[in-house]
Amino acid sequence: MAQFDDGKDDGALRTIGEVSEALDIKPHVLRYWEQQFSLLKPLKRSGGRRYYRSSDIALVERIDRLVNHEGYTLKGAETVLRAEAKSEHDRRLSGERRSGDRRVDAADSAAPGNATERARRLAETLAGLKRVRDRLARALEA
Repeated sequence: MAQFDDGKDDGALRTIGEVSEALDIKPHVLRYWEQQFSLLKPLKRSGGRRYYRSSDIALVERIDRLVNHEGYTLKGAETVLRAEAKSEHDRRLSGERRSGDRRVDAADSAAPGNATERARRLAETLAGLKRVRDRLARALEA
């Protein structure tokens, strides 16, 4: 998680400038990502000033990792994030057994149908299909 050295509480709202500096991501990139990722919705106050919650900052870090370090396209990263959000939502719904029972079965998180794993396999399949398409295009040009 990003480290802020501004004296604010960890859960405090942060401006786009503070997030940009802490994560070393330009403000225009953060604004662009807000357009591309429907899950990224920082609070907006009068005059359009953005305030990022802790969850928004964590999401920006996840987007940065997927796009800039793991090689996902923006659309692929969006797919992964949506699958993770759906998986988390489903886990919460299934966890509402009893108010004190917050456990998640190990089988649920390690199941082959895990949304993150499915998204990863989908991205690999898509990359393979693109390679085949490129080979076919080169063959047709010859």
